[in-house]
Amino acid sequence: MPSEALAQSLHFDPADARAALAQLPQSQAVFALYGAEAHAEPYIGRTPNLRARLERLLQPSPKHPRRLQLAGRVRRIAWRLTGSEFESLLAQFSLLEEIYGPKALERMHLGAPAFVRFLGGNPYPRITVTHRPSQREADWSYGPFQSRGAAERFAEEALKLFLLRRCTDDLDPNPSHPGCVYSEMKMCLAPCYQGCTDERYAEEAAAVESFLATRGESRLVHLRTQRDEASAQLEFESAAALHAQVQRVETVRALAPELVRPLSQLRALVLQASANPGEVAVFLYENSRLRGPAPFSTLGMRIQNEQSGSTSLFAQPVAIEPIPEAPGPDATAADAPVPDPASDLPAKLPRGLLEARMEAALAVLMEPAGAPSPILRQGHLALLKRWYYRPESRRAGEIFFPGPDGRWPVKAMLRGAGRVAAKMLAPGIHA
Repeated sequence: MPSEALAQSLHFDPADARAALAQLPQSQAVFALYGAEAHAEPYIGRTPNLRARLERLLQPSPKHPRRLQLAGRVRRIAWRLTGSEFESLLAQFSLLEEIYGPKALERMHLGAPAFVRFLGGNPYPRITVTHRPSQREADWSYGPFQSRGAAERFAEEALKLFLLRRCTDDLDPNPSHPGCVYSEMKMCLAPCYQGCTDERYAEEAAAVESFLATRGESRLVHLRTQRDEASAQLEFESAAALHAQVQRVETVRALAPELVRPLSQLRALVLQASANPGEVAVFLYENSRLRGPAPFSTLGMRIQNEQSGSTSLFAQPVAIEPIPEAPGPDATAADAPVPDPASDLPAKLPRGLLEARMEAALAVLMEPAGAPSPILRQGHLALLKRWYYRPESRRAGEIFFPGPDGRWPVKAMLRGAGRVAAKMLAPGIHA
């Protein structure tokens, strides 16, 4: 039952609603209201203040007779405290998905995100925009974008840098083909009437695929190298032309935010405030699903107030407790370092206490799990996309991506945890 995900519950007596409601915390939470019938579907919601919200729902109000009031139908309240809206939305979706299946997407307005798709399986590849990227071609689906319009704009501007075809026909190249306006404008290699060899078109298609996979970085590296070589040979006109192309590529690259990646390679770590004091909640998006929260303990971490003017400790949080060294070859069991009881870490901390804590949280989130259902894939990706594309002033939390080598930037993640922890503290933060 969905209630298993809700850690706390209490019996609700409509005749004595005030006594039950007084036991509820005034905290952010996801909740479910259950009726007397076991088969009845619960009412599921989320709120920044559990007690205030349920007082409005479960206490009759003569001042607001038309307000939704469920007191006469509810017999049990279950809830789970959450530390952030991000966690609340994820928990709410999980509960709704268990009860309503695909309708959970509609109830939370989680539409399928837009992707730019490279049709590499076609003999003459092209790109298109889709909301239904194939899992079999996840390496060729790039996104998610904020909207279909954003994806279409990126695709259009990217095509201006190359000579890939824009037509949607299944081509059967023939010299008698009339071509199109793009071939007349020299904006396409015109494979339709054999204006190029298949090898030349395949080369151009590979360049486009590389551009999409690296968000333009592959093209920038090539152009910058050519520009620097031309400048070194005093060919300043060529260097200026190449510099103009670099600027064009950088403009197109800016249309694809950092979240835009091949779907098969999309991995992200999100840090959020936790419902538990002294912790930061860690979430991981990997293998088409969101997992978490895993706790990251900030015990012993110096948190500097970002507004205080001194940012050295805020920028680089440190552990104030001594970090035990690895025991030498002659050490006995009594010499072994003692693990931090709050973090439940192994005794040997090879790279420092805070780094080990973050890696331990990651290890929990990366434990093997079954393949997610299509509903879960769409819902989790839509939740991540919705949060990421919020205006920065309204996007609470931090996000990090692995480097080109697949490793997580642990030190940067610790600085992000410090910033999240600082915002959880009262205004009078002290180091």
